Order: sequence, then C-alpha cells, then structure tokens
Amino acid sequence: MKAELIAVGTEILTGQIVNTNAQFLSEKCAELGIDVYFHTAVGDNEQRLLSVLEIASKRSDLVILCGGLGPTEDDLTKQTLATFLQKELVADELAMAKLDRFFASRPGRVRTPNNERQAQIVEGSQALQNPAGLAVGGMIEQDGVTYIVLPGPPSELKAMFSESLLPFLTQYQQQLYSRVLRFFGIGESQLVTVLADLIDKQTDPTLAPYAKVGEVTLRLSTKADSQEEANVRLNQLEEEILQRDHLRVFFYAYGDDNSLVKTVATLLEEKKQSLGILENGTGGLLQAELSLALAGQPYYSGGKIISQLGTESGGLSEEASRIREELQADLGLVVSVAVKPESTVDNVLAKVYLALASTSGISKKEVDLGGYSWQYLRQLACLQALDFVRNTL
Repeated sequence: MKAELIAVGTEILTGQIVNTNAQFLSEKCAELGIDVYFHTAVGDNEQRLLSVLEIASKRSDLVILCGGLGPTEDDLTKQTLATFLQKELVADELAMAKLDRFFASRPGRVRTPNNERQAQIVEGSQALQNPAGLAVGGMIEQDGVTYIVLPGPPSELKAMFSESLLPFLTQYQQQLYSRVLRFFGIGESQLVTVLADLIDKQTDPTLAPYAKVGEVTLRLSTKADSQEEANVRLNQLEEEILQRDHLRVFFYAYGDDNSLVKTVATLLEEKKQSLGILENGTGGLLQAELSLALAGQPYYSGGKIISQLGTESGGLSEEASRIREELQADLGLVVSVAVKPESTVDNVLAKVYLALASTSGISKKEVDLGGYSWQYLRQLACLQALDFVRNTL
C-alpha cells in the first residue's frame, strides 16, 4: 500500500509550528508495513488543497490529511475533501452529542453555528471519534483510494490514531524486519556505485546506505509474516551484496548499535587475548574507547601515550614488542600519526603507522588518512587501528 501524508495549515509553511504529525504517522505506518512515499504541506487555501488532492489520488492508495478540522473559516479540510469527492457534509451523531455535552458543562459558553463544523464528516465516511478534542475525524474510500482526515493538534491526532484508526490500519499490517550490515574501509559513494542497480530497482527487500564516521552501514528491510520468511529474503540480498566487487572484505559486523571497537572487544574476549597499546598523535583516544568497551574484562592490559615516536619500520616494530612485554599482553599495538608539513589548522593531512606484535611476529601497516579536521582525523586513525587488530584476530 502506497500512502501519502498531507499536512494542512498555513502556520506550517510559515514556520510557526513544526510538522511533528508527519514524523509520528510515518513511524507508525512503517511499523505496520505501510509505505509512505510522499509528504506534502499545503496552506489553508481551497484551490491549492484541491490541486494537492488531485495529485495524491493518482499516485497513492492511502491519503491521510492532518489539520484544518476546527470551527473557523480557514479550517476547510473536510469541506474541500467533500468538494473533491462530490459529496455533502453531514453531522455525526456521536460527535454532535459530545459537542452538546461540552457546552452544557460550561455555563456562559455559547455554541455558535460554526462550532458544528467540528462534528461534521464527509457523507459516506466512517467517523473517527476524537478522545482528546471535539473535532471528529473520518475515513472514506472512493475509486480505490482511502482518504483519512485527522485533527492537527498532536495530542488529538495521536489519541485518534491509537483508539480509532489503528484497528483499521492493522488489516494492512505486515511486520517490517531489518538487518544492518557494517562496512569499514570503503566510502559511501563507492559502495553506492557498486550497488547502484540493486538500489535503483529495489522493491522488497529494500536497502538504504548511511554514512558514519569512517564507515558505512547498509540497512536491509523486508515486510514479512514471520522472522523465518524475512530471513530467507534478507539472506539472499545480503549474499548478493557481499559477492559484489569483494565487498565481503570491507564487511565487519551486523547491528545498528555495533561498532568497530565493540567488535574488537568481543574478539579479544572470545579468543582470550589481551592487548597493550602505545599511542602517538591520537591523544589516548583509542585506549579510552577500548577500556570502556572492555570494562571489567582482563583483555585490555593498559597503554601509554607519548608525544614523539618515529615512523621508521624498525622503530615501530621494536616499540610494539616492547609494549607487549612491558604490559605482559598477548598483543602489543603501536599507533603513530604523522602530520604532513603542508597541513593547515582546518585541513590536517596525515598518515597513520601501525605495528602489532604477537607470538606469531610483527604485522605492520600504514594508511594515508587524507585531509580532515584534527578531531575527525584522530577518530579515523583509531578506526584504522581497530580494523588492523580485527583482521589480525
């Protein structure tokens, strides 16, 4: 089902209020497996709203209108929808009775004719009662399109959604299952290029890339009736992705809340390997992150921060062995960042030099980090070091 949200209200277009209703409804629709393809905001103008409805009716199966159900002249959502569908507005008995009770309980408040607009629905609609207000909502289907009218105040919209609308929408429900793949060592643009045909032609399952500091994640999602059914589709798509251009080399873990430091911490625990670290140029950032990830575990042996360390191959190897022996660790890691002389304050150019000592000998690596801010560069250097340890483990 293709859904579209139309927010009605000039105050949204002028920036006086934020359209939080769109976020709420999109979230709820996604949970129900309903695809929201379009968000539209339109002012309190009949002709413009008619034109928006005309477009929506041709491209969406479900059109949800929010706002414009009040008693004033510029509250014209139901009136305009009635005109568009060539219907009349009629009074809903339950909403009218609630209106009567409201004014009867407030002596001195006079009900004027325009108040009755709040109790009207489009002829043929199923009324959606408002647990938190007076304006009744409605739902009507015509020519294969379902139109739903909801109040604008978020407290009223959420209450109406939960109590009146949700039972209807659950008939379309298919649970959304997702899987997150994490990649390090490949940029978002390169990953998207490799997967361009899958992204362009996606229907179900879908895949969406997200760039993070130094890494890229891919969210794979599918609608299914069970986890088992979803796994079949997600497994097939994942395998197709990882077979592309050696992407498997860059893939390191699953999970939205995962990270390289958590992955390395888990590997150290699984393999019962302890790690000692010597850092130069990163300000102890790697030690801080790893000590948090391994809190209470014996697999972080500690480390040192120094301000000067040569980058020559022999020197790094010796330091890696020395820190391993000194801290009595299974692994000794040296991370040394060398800043290039052409760097500026805002564009730091650097290389990170890595050496890892273990019972098998010494492994070394150097990576050109490019130009970034100093804070971002430190993070990249630490990520390179973590990935180096991960591959070794």
